[in-house]
Amino acid sequence: MRKKYALVNRNLCVACGECAYQCPRSAIQIYKGSYAMVDASICIGCGICAKNCPAGSIKLEEKINDKI
Repeated sequence: MRKKYALVNRNLCVACGECAYQCPRSAIQIYKGSYAMVDASICIGCGICAKNCPAGSIKLEEKINDKI
């Protein structure tokens, strides 16, 4: 099974913080009040953030290797 992580489109993100609030691993932070940033080394790829993003700015991407 391939592992995934959340990826934020900075141009669509409204920095509402809903993704950070919903993340069960605390892998997401709002950067300088501008957009969400995901720490791919912590993210487990559950997709909760993407499902709860009101702007639709988060999608899941496959990790290329476990070193991310």
